[in-house]
Amino acid sequence: MGWFYGLKLHLVVNDRGEILACRVTPGIVADRKPIPELCKNLFGKFIADRGYISQALFEQLLDTFGVQLITRIKSNMKNRLMPLVDKILLRKRAIIESVIDQLQNVSQIEHTRHRSPINCFINTQAGLVAYCHQPKKPDLNFVFTALPLLQA
Repeated sequence: MGWFYGLKLHLVVNDRGEILACRVTPGIVADRKPIPELCKNLFGKFIADRGYISQALFEQLLDTFGVQLITRIKSNMKNRLMPLVDKILLRKRAIIESVIDQLQNVSQIEHTRHRSPINCFINTQAGLVAYCHQPKKPDLNFVFTALPLLQA
C-alpha cells in the first residue's frame, strides 16, 4: 500500500559540483526530452552518458544553443575520432554520479513513502537546497597555470 509518483530528476552540474539546472519529469518521459530546456542558458560542452545519444539532439544543441554534446559510443556503433580533452572529460563524468549519491544518501531525496505529491516535491526541493548549502562538494580540481612566455 502506498503512492508511487514515478518521477525523474534531471540535473546539470558544473565542474565544481554546483547544480546549474534541474527539472523533475514523469517517469515515462525520455531522458533526452528535457535537455534543450535545461541547456538554454548554458555554453560549452555537455558531458552525458549513453542514454542521451541522439544525432538530432546533438545538432539541436549545437545549432540552437552552441552547446556541444559529448557521450561515449554504444557497443554497436562505429568508432569515431574524439579530441583528447573530450576523452579526459568523459572520464570525469563521475562527478554527476557523486552529486546524485550525495543527494540520495546525505540529503535523502530518494524517500519512497510520501503521502502526497506536495510532500514529495517539498522533500526533493529541500534536498536540493541542502546540497547547495554544503560547504564541500565534489569537484574536478582543475588547476590552470599560465605558461611563461618564451622570449626570442
